[in-house]
Amino acid sequence: IVVTGSDDHLWKMWTLPNGNILMTGEGHTDWLSGCCFRPSGTQMVTSSGDTTVRIWDLSRRGCILTLKGHARAVLDCSWHSQGDFVASASMDSTSKIWDVNSERCRYTLRGHKDSVNSIEFLPFSSTVLTSSADKTLSLWDSRTVSRLF
Repeated sequence: IVVTGSDDHLWKMWTLPNGNILMTGEGHTDWLSGCCFRPSGTQMVTSSGDTTVRIWDLSRRGCILTLKGHARAVLDCSWHSQGDFVASASMDSTSKIWDVNSERCRYTLRGHKDSVNSIEFLPFSSTVLTSSADKTLSLWDSRTVSRLF
C-alpha cells in the first residue's frame, strides 16, 4: 500500500503492484504536502497548504480531526511511535507538537528563521528533527520544547 497527496486537494491510497485505488480522502482546501500512518496503521495524518493538519480514520474512511494553528502552509507531518502525538512543520517558521487525545497543540517549536520544511520524530524517543529553508537542522526535546542542537 502507498498513499499519495497532490495539488488536487486529495490523498489516495493505492495497492501495489497492481495500482488499484483503495481509498480517497477529501477535505483539505489546498494542496497536500505530507502524510504519515499512525504506527498502529488505523489512522493517518496529512498536512496541507490550507494551513491545517488532519487526522483520518481509515476504517471510517474520513477525517475525524482538523488541527488548526499554523499561520501559513503546513509542509510536513509525522506521527510519534507511540501514537499519541503528531508533529507538523510550516512555512510560518514554526513546528507544532499536537496531542491527538486532547485535540490541541501541546507545544510550538520556535527558532528557525525561515520555513520549516520537514519534521520527524526519532523512533521511540521524545526527540524531534526539523530541517529549514534557513539551511539548518535542529534536534528538539518535545517534552521541554528546548533545542538540543
